[in-house]
Amino acid sequence: MTRLPNGKTAYSVHLNKDRQEKPKAQNLPPTGFDEKTRIWFNGKMVRWHDATIHVMSHVIHYGSSVFEGFRCYETLHGPAIFRLKDHVDRLFDSAKIYRIDMPFTKAEIIQACIDVVRLNKLKACYLRPVAFRGYHSLGVDPRLCPTQVAVAALMWGKYLGPDALKNGVAVRVASWNRMRPNTFPSMAKAASNYMPSQLVKLEAKMDNYVEGIMLDANGYVSEGSGENIFLVYRGKIYTPPFSASILPGITRDCVIEMAKDFGYEIVEAQVPREMLYVADEVFFTGSAAEITPIRSIDRITIGNGKCGAITERLQGKFFAIIEGREKDGYGWLTPVQ
Repeated sequence: MTRLPNGKTAYSVHLNKDRQEKPKAQNLPPTGFDEKTRIWFNGKMVRWHDATIHVMSHVIHYGSSVFEGFRCYETLHGPAIFRLKDHVDRLFDSAKIYRIDMPFTKAEIIQACIDVVRLNKLKACYLRPVAFRGYHSLGVDPRLCPTQVAVAALMWGKYLGPDALKNGVAVRVASWNRMRPNTFPSMAKAASNYMPSQLVKLEAKMDNYVEGIMLDANGYVSEGSGENIFLVYRGKIYTPPFSASILPGITRDCVIEMAKDFGYEIVEAQVPREMLYVADEVFFTGSAAEITPIRSIDRITIGNGKCGAITERLQGKFFAIIEGREKDGYGWLTPVQ
């Protein structure tokens, strides 16, 4: 090793350079980060690059964070945030499950989300509130580590691809299962819970699929890596219940409400894997995925391989409401004043 004037070795310089190289030829999507925007961080609006934490923070070593993700839409009447209160409620529920003390009230976090959109002058964006255990001490016991909270906005397009909503996506059943009950709390939206989801996503991408579907510990359908799932079978709409280790999805709840208003029967029940293949329609739901049809599973065509009639009807009503073309009779939108 050669000692350099600045005290570093030639080896360390080369190592740092290698670590900073970007992945090559993987067709990775853009980050969606707008580094000109400001982030609400522990009660203050700060510049993007000033929203930092210490490398020895508890969250980095033990995954001790809970978060939310939801969209602000550009409507005909100005920007409006989709089911803001419900997402903040779930953030606090997740924190309660993991015994993370929240230093801010729900009202303060709701206002922070509105402020991030308004002060950054955004017309549409994806909001990411996160609460995490910060810097104090190292060890599994997290109680002395203070909770920090941030709300950031990013420019995220169609989560599963630009043509996904119209043409559907090709997915596979993952080799990784959803967690068994009483191992991880599946009703919490926590960072640690998404480690298996990363494996599912990577596996799907490496096999040239857009997404993966996880089964639960008993072999029944659970959810995607970051989406809930619905099936249309012989005129009824099926979706896995909470007992299948799913996250209680807020867009999932929207679909159930709309479907009931349309007169469809909703069945929340265990769904065997093979039912995916013979379903007339299958679709994902989520704040990022919205309502995305699935055209094939394990290379088996679903229905006619296109967006089905019921999926399309639900899509139509959903987007009419969130774009302001139809009255928001459900109270889903919070205007940004």
